[in-house]
Amino acid sequence: MTLIKSISGIRGTIGGNTGENLTPLDIIELTSAFAAFLQAGEPNKKLTIVVGRDARVSGDMVSRLVCGTLQGMGANVIDTGLSTTPTTELAVLHHHADGGVIITASHNPMQWNALKLLNAKGEFISNADGKLLQEIANSHDFRYADVKALGSYSSYNNSIQDHIDAVLRLPLVNKEAIEKANFSVIVDPVNSTGAISIPPLLKQLGVKNIKVLNEEPNGLFAHNPEPIPENLTGISEAMKKGSYDLGIVVDPDVDRLAFIKPDGEMYGEEYTLVSVADYVLQHAKGNTVSNLSSTRALRDVSRQNGVEYNAAAVGEVNVVEKMKATNAIIGGEGNGGVIYPELHYGRDALVGVALYLSYMATSGKSCVEIRSQYPDYKISKNKIELRGEIDIPTLLDTIAEKYSDYEVNRIDGVKIDFEDSWVHVRSSNTEPILRIYAEALTTSTADNIARKIMQDISEALK
Repeated sequence: MTLIKSISGIRGTIGGNTGENLTPLDIIELTSAFAAFLQAGEPNKKLTIVVGRDARVSGDMVSRLVCGTLQGMGANVIDTGLSTTPTTELAVLHHHADGGVIITASHNPMQWNALKLLNAKGEFISNADGKLLQEIANSHDFRYADVKALGSYSSYNNSIQDHIDAVLRLPLVNKEAIEKANFSVIVDPVNSTGAISIPPLLKQLGVKNIKVLNEEPNGLFAHNPEPIPENLTGISEAMKKGSYDLGIVVDPDVDRLAFIKPDGEMYGEEYTLVSVADYVLQHAKGNTVSNLSSTRALRDVSRQNGVEYNAAAVGEVNVVEKMKATNAIIGGEGNGGVIYPELHYGRDALVGVALYLSYMATSGKSCVEIRSQYPDYKISKNKIELRGEIDIPTLLDTIAEKYSDYEVNRIDGVKIDFEDSWVHVRSSNTEPILRIYAEALTTSTADNIARKIMQDISEALK
């Protein structure tokens, strides 16, 4: 069906033909290239590489292939088993490893899987490193170890607790206040590793009344796993019928976080980061970062707190690079991805949950009251399929020139900032499409802005 190779790794559907789907040979090829890439930076070192996976049906099979291949390349493997993406990132640091492999297709349906690759800092490899890795994979420029130099294998089953312990140690995580607040919480971990990480975190934060939906981590997702409104009708109905203070939803690898209000309405995935950032900035002053396609509300909150907001190109690697360059103390993406550098540079739903509950508990405000503090921006998300040979750079130049009287950002496609709205046009990294996102104070205004830009694009293509 589909195989996508990118600078961040490889992802695709399980089964089918090599080079067209995610097959064992494709997995072995990339894993071998990754080990060779890491070894090139440390030619005389016995590498240690951490491997973790979400609960997908194919996860165990893929993990065995990855671990065995790394051993065959001479690397020692620490297998954390069922884990989350942020947990695996922290495990690389905890074990002083040389890199890591996360086996997850994030929010994609169950037939998908992927390898996401980490450097020794527990962060996704850079664009430049990703290109070099692909060159190694394409040329098969790697050599397997002889029998006396094979790597070792060991399992480590405490990574999630290590992660929780690290979250609980954070100064802004107020366990005492959370316990005193006596919250009732409902969680939908969509049959993956959120089920073995979020409820234990809540219990250790002092939350006593916890209901978990879709709690068996078997990879048989009870609904489409992307945490967007149309996929969350189950928890929405449960919230309406119960008496809960907050609904918590994560994706299969637990790096995206969405909230549900007591009436079953969506909190707004864009506002997860906005709310957590607001709490952090009330206690510490520092800059913020989100990507160009994220809500303007983070910029508003940053300015209200007297700090600088900066925008990054879309993609976690780009956000992290901008955060480091601007000394940001909080950042992330509008898809519910919270990055809190005091813990680590990675999107992390566990730290997002802990900081948000701390905000509710210390402020005495409900999630509805917190959400009502921010402008209620509406985002319109659209795309145009590209057919034939199209000069994308020239097309984007044309759009930028047409709106040159406004504030135009060119770090990732074209973003045009109007007084009370914006529109962002960028080429997809994985599909032959243009994405057109627009945000305004009403849905109709956002839709109209997007339609106008799409008309401009159609005219330019003629």
